[in-house]
Amino acid sequence: MSAIIEQAMHRAQGGDAAKPAVVADLPGTAEPAPLSVRLLRADDADRAQWDAFVMACPEATFFHRSGWRRVIEEAFGHRTWFFLAERNGQIEAVLPLAQIKSRLFGHSLIALPFCVYGGVAARSDEARAALDAEALRLAASLNVGHLEYRNYSPAHPGDPAWLGKDLYVTFRKEICGDDEANMNAIPRKQRAMVRKGIKLGLAGEVDQHVDRFFAAYASSVHRLGTPVFSKKYFSLLKEEFGDDCEVRVIVQGETLVAGVLSFFFRDEVLPYYGGGMPIARDVAGNDFMYWNLMQASAAKGYRIFDFGRSKRGTGAFDFKKNWGFVAQPLPYEYRLVASQELPDVNPLNPKYQLFIKLWQKLPLPLANALGPHIVKDLG
Repeated sequence: MSAIIEQAMHRAQGGDAAKPAVVADLPGTAEPAPLSVRLLRADDADRAQWDAFVMACPEATFFHRSGWRRVIEEAFGHRTWFFLAERNGQIEAVLPLAQIKSRLFGHSLIALPFCVYGGVAARSDEARAALDAEALRLAASLNVGHLEYRNYSPAHPGDPAWLGKDLYVTFRKEICGDDEANMNAIPRKQRAMVRKGIKLGLAGEVDQHVDRFFAAYASSVHRLGTPVFSKKYFSLLKEEFGDDCEVRVIVQGETLVAGVLSFFFRDEVLPYYGGGMPIARDVAGNDFMYWNLMQASAAKGYRIFDFGRSKRGTGAFDFKKNWGFVAQPLPYEYRLVASQELPDVNPLNPKYQLFIKLWQKLPLPLANALGPHIVKDLG
């Protein structure tokens, strides 16, 4: 970690530089400094202080990191606003936002599109309220249909102005440094699939590029009837987040079987994008892939395996549940601005079923060429 980030983390965690010169409640002393809200600047020092706050704030996630601004702007061309609330130069809350404006999928302001967690990460209620107010002002000025917070935990419980829906869940589980214990924690039938991949000679390799991963990912989502992200997007993720973004592929000899792109944050590993070639089903490639990632991550000291978001009623939901993970509801919140109803942009919506069937019939090279122009507006 660079010296700049270490110093910024020290300040964000209440180090010596963060101690006030005066105590406001003593007679004759100055009033507390006011809280101010501004946008994240482009300079390295400001980004380092933002990221140090994110690392130290319990509410923050990998998806609050400042690098998402560059990724979203350069990969998808969307406008972003990364707000922070500060006092005496010390950050008390952050809120990354991006706008999606699409004729097909609507107009929204989201914290944060292409991310499963988001919303305000704050150390004080005052700072949270200040960023909420700023987000609402921005949403009104843009005349978006809705403002969306992808919360990990409820941010406005009991507030009727913020709506929700029971669609997404996440799957998280503790792991330990003992391979046998982690293996035995997997339910018997799923454990048998992992052992099948081991017996068939599957192996994991870590790449510094996204080429092999992209081939497996693109093949998989095409079979599912889902538009593919651009290879540029994945390259930007790897470039921006460095060692905190791992590209792992599964091979059988020289044959590519599957691939997964994962994020690392604090003591967590988050397999985020994954997919397999057609051979993966025959050799338990996806089952082995997640075990291989779990095994490697546990050896490095990571203790939470975050299997990520899934929609209820999907194959991904069932797959993760079969690993012994318990579904945890995600309390996403929506504040209607120009719209009169909640958005319903997801593959389970019946109006998208014909599109999915048609997409599955497209030749893979054509689907890879067209997909990024569609998926960039799905968020």
